[in-house]
Amino acid sequence: MNYTLVNLEKDYELELKRVVAEIKKVGAKSVLLQLPDGLKPWGPVLVDYLESESSARILIWLGECFGACDLPDSDCDLLVQFGHAAW
Repeated sequence: MNYTLVNLEKDYELELKRVVAEIKKVGAKSVLLQLPDGLKPWGPVLVDYLESESSARILIWLGECFGACDLPDSDCDLLVQFGHAAW
């Protein structure tokens, strides 16, 4: 698998520009991404993109995620959850 931003955006609709806008809007210095297992291999691509488009430090939650109600305990300024279903 070729893990690039182009391939990621071809297969998934993650609204990355919206994520960048929210990071800037709240002035987040640190952001935690919570990804379902199927998206975790794309984590470094997401980190590279979001760090290049914002001044935030981007971290990936590697623990289990059982849905939107399963929030990790974190000191990050912003938590972004990606999922398989639309809200």
